[in-house]
Amino acid sequence: QVQLAESGGGLVQAGGSLRLSCVATPLLFSSDVASWYRQIPGEQGQLVAQMTETGSKHYAQFAEGRFAISRDTAKNTLYLEMNSLKPDDTAKYLCAVRRGSLYYWGQGTQVTVSS
Repeated sequence: QVQLAESGGGLVQAGGSLRLSCVATPLLFSSDVASWYRQIPGEQGQLVAQMTETGSKHYAQFAEGRFAISRDTAKNTLYLEMNSLKPDDTAKYLCAVRRGSLYYWGQGTQVTVSS
């Protein structure tokens, strides 16, 4: 069982930056597939970024060049650095971990970008 807790969301002006954190309890393994998703009300959830068990990183087209996913297993934490934010990035951001065949989700943190 893994519990995930996101933080770091908030209100930011367009062009600004935020760093989201997702703390895994009890542990985040380097072998976990760790991802960030975002959810906009009324729309389907979108994969934002993913880090595989080999450390490979994959980004949605809208995130490429602006967002960066990373993890610190010593702190059991997954990060999402978001730069050059746009109003279209407004959403609830959720972290997810796949460990073997099991999926775990956090509750999410709201990001609001004002124009």
